[in-house]
Amino acid sequence: FAEALSNPTLALLQGSLTVGLNQTVTLRCRPGPGPAPLRYSLFRQRQQVCSVNSSHPSAAVFHLTIGSAGDAGTYKCKAEYNPRGDGRYSNSLDFTLAEPVSKPVLSSPTSEARKGQNVTLSCFSENGSLPITYTFFKGNRSISPRRTMHKREAAVIFIFVNSSTDSGAYKCKASNSFPNSTKYSNSFNLTLAEERSHSQALIISLGLILLLLLIGFALAIPFFIIPSYKASE
Repeated sequence: FAEALSNPTLALLQGSLTVGLNQTVTLRCRPGPGPAPLRYSLFRQRQQVCSVNSSHPSAAVFHLTIGSAGDAGTYKCKAEYNPRGDGRYSNSLDFTLAEPVSKPVLSSPTSEARKGQNVTLSCFSENGSLPITYTFFKGNRSISPRRTMHKREAAVIFIFVNSSTDSGAYKCKASNSFPNSTKYSNSFNLTLAEERSHSQALIISLGLILLLLLIGFALAIPFFIIPSYKASE
């Protein structure tokens, strides 16, 4: 009889293996070929979580709520075929508790650029379950494909500054598998250096012209005042 028993199969009916806090998932324990089980039990590691008598020999359904980090981990089910508790164990399912992403930070080595310059933008969330997906925006318009990072590192894009339309406010957003966890960064303002340099050059030029006029006037005074003074004598 023992040789006729086969291992049951544990499968996920609803939810995912990466779960948020207080999220419920549905598991099904289905026996393999052989005698119908009398009892099904669900185990986390080696600790029994719950059990049900076999009112439906074809399968048992468990509703599991991940209420804390201790509820995550490896689960198996056991199908028991006689009152003595003899049974077989299923495959395992590993559940990971998801952490929402923290507000990302958008940064750059420079906030001012000239035409023809490449500007590096980096978006990074310090906390949150991996992988984290980043998207960059200028205003409300997406300016890059989504970047999915499987390591704790920033997503980076390069902006080629071609005209004044490339200046302005930039943002990025970060999200992961945690439900409704999308976060946006603060705005990063990129200015075009030439927009300011024109006005500065004009002010400098006018100042130099005025200074030259004053110097010229000062140098010309002796030539006009002294001769007229001698003529009056």
